[in-house]
Amino acid sequence: MEKDEIRARIEFLRSEIERHDRLYYVEARPVIGDRDYDLLYDELLRLERENPEFRSSASPTQRVSGEPVAGFAQVRHDPPMQSLDKTHSRGELADFDAMVRKEAQGFTYSVEPKVDGVSMSLRYENRQLVRAATRGNGLVGDDVTLNVKTIRSVPLRLPEDAPDELEVRGEVYMTRDGFVKLNAREEEAGREPFANPRNAAAGSLKQLNPKETATRPLDIVIYNAGGVGCDGFATHTEMIEAFRRWGFPVTPWSKVCETIEGVFAAIDELETLRHTFRFEIDGAVVKLNERRLYPALGATAHGPRWARAYKYAPERAETVVEGITVQVGRTGILTPVAELRPVELAGSTIARATLHNADQVARQDIRIGDHVWLVKAGDVIPAIESSITEKRTGGEKVFEMPTACPVCGGAVARLEGEVAQRCMNPACPAQLLRRVEHFASRNALDIRALGETAINALVEQKWISDPLDLFTIPLERLASLRIAGRLFGKNAESVVNALKDARSLPLSRWLFATGIPGIGATVAADIAAEHGRLADLVDSPVLENVIANDALKGKARKILAIKVEAAKAVLGFFASDYGRRYLARLAELGIDPKSEPKKAVATEGPLVGAGCVLTGALSRPRDEYAELIRMAGGVVQSSVSSKTRYLIAGANTGAAKTSRARELGTEVIDEARLLELLGGPAATGPAGEPAVRAAPDAPPGGQGGLEQGMLF
Repeated sequence: MEKDEIRARIEFLRSEIERHDRLYYVEARPVIGDRDYDLLYDELLRLERENPEFRSSASPTQRVSGEPVAGFAQVRHDPPMQSLDKTHSRGELADFDAMVRKEAQGFTYSVEPKVDGVSMSLRYENRQLVRAATRGNGLVGDDVTLNVKTIRSVPLRLPEDAPDELEVRGEVYMTRDGFVKLNAREEEAGREPFANPRNAAAGSLKQLNPKETATRPLDIVIYNAGGVGCDGFATHTEMIEAFRRWGFPVTPWSKVCETIEGVFAAIDELETLRHTFRFEIDGAVVKLNERRLYPALGATAHGPRWARAYKYAPERAETVVEGITVQVGRTGILTPVAELRPVELAGSTIARATLHNADQVARQDIRIGDHVWLVKAGDVIPAIESSITEKRTGGEKVFEMPTACPVCGGAVARLEGEVAQRCMNPACPAQLLRRVEHFASRNALDIRALGETAINALVEQKWISDPLDLFTIPLERLASLRIAGRLFGKNAESVVNALKDARSLPLSRWLFATGIPGIGATVAADIAAEHGRLADLVDSPVLENVIANDALKGKARKILAIKVEAAKAVLGFFASDYGRRYLARLAELGIDPKSEPKKAVATEGPLVGAGCVLTGALSRPRDEYAELIRMAGGVVQSSVSSKTRYLIAGANTGAAKTSRARELGTEVIDEARLLELLGGPAATGPAGEPAVRAAPDAPPGGQGGLEQGMLF
């Protein structure tokens, strides 16, 4: 195609993807499937990589780009982002109505849900998103633009009928279903769960790495004007309709009321609907609909005088803790669960509530036999708010976590850095499903055709009792597996071929696949680099030396890359009965994972001992450059310091970072100069390909997508 045709095609693809994003995320009425959407996205990504002159920060491919930030820049709000004065009774709302009627006539009210999230300002210039900022103290907030761009319902650019300059304000929230799934992931990883969706949303926006924010189920509702672009609207409802037309998500329910009695009826109706929204609400917002009256009514130091928030009474129910049982999760996490006297709450009968971990039980002082207040976190998850201590009789029992796994009787321990207690028996039946999922994951053995549904079927039908059983299922039998009434069929061939390829994967991948708690992909690679084969990890002198030298600091420690906890975990695994059976089974299967040959690290050259920081959009994946620098004797660093010799700056590198580097005496270089330092244009990447392609192949920013990592 000619350049004009390429430009036109890129613009068409961007518009189509934006249209489908809006239909899916904002209007909830998708018209194409995931596969067709992916084809459009992949074509756009390819064209932008091949034609970097047409790059744009407003492209849908740039929702996740750039580097983790060291902190958030401050943004001054003009006008300030105020809160709303709160009311808790009809009497207080009637007083508000009387105050307004003394100063204004001929108006109506707008009633909307009060979304329980994080207040946010979005600013557009030339109809493109240039800044997103939290409310902060109302006058100054944090610039969280990169994180907010990962929310797919936030338009990166606005249609032609929108103002050139526009600021809108709203609320970032975490979806109810997403909150449940996020907390399940947190608990499986041994971390403390979030208390409610609002806390989860706030924590997600505070991530310094946008790629982490992108994994969180965030959304947004726009409900107010900011400093520019909205002066021409006569009413609030007219403005909200314009927001909807321009592609912003707005509240799915609202009412216009002529009297305060109509407002009372509207907030009652809204309360009956509060559990049907994707977001959590804690009340209603009542605003004058006619915007011409706002200046005359003005504002207090706290909030506008033309609006009020009406807070609903918290929904809770009293019940009794009749017992506390302990469940064992798929990663071995032991979770105490309160067995409750059944009670009605928020439209459902509740008989159980998770207590998360022993620390929380002790912190809340929840005892067997206690009367307790029960609520729903995020209107979804039953949670005990507190014990009603004044109703104690003295017969209540203090709960103690078991010292052995209630499923298999194996040892229980708390790993360093975790709040949860974990069954340490790898053969525990309760952990099988999760272990097989991890075993087949991309960074492990990469058995892509074996998804969660198929693994569930294999476990439920008792075709496997250990991940290694996958290697013993004949092709014909695997093809006959029934999943939701359908045959696994041709997928079986893909699985069998992937298992054949897995036999020759290196030691680092097999060690990671084994699923030893605390041994991620990077740690597995560090350990594998010091061993020849998997069997060498049994009674490994290297790992024992790490443990023995734990008290030594700095250069006195011989294996700096391997942490003591990791060494103990690996030795403990292979010393267990299951670890010994695991090695024996591998031998029976003829699988002998070996370490990849060590690459010679240069002892002479311009990069030996040089601290290097990679930043900006580079033409090849960053880990490939990092490996080349290490092989050349350099030291790859995560941030610029006085020990950094070179800052390798790709596209989109911020001026602040390069200025800071020059202040510290760090030389700022581009990829061409890095190539020279690595040995010229013939330098190759880990796969033997050229380390840097020709300039037209350079991607416009980042790696063009998210890595879906396993939480284990």
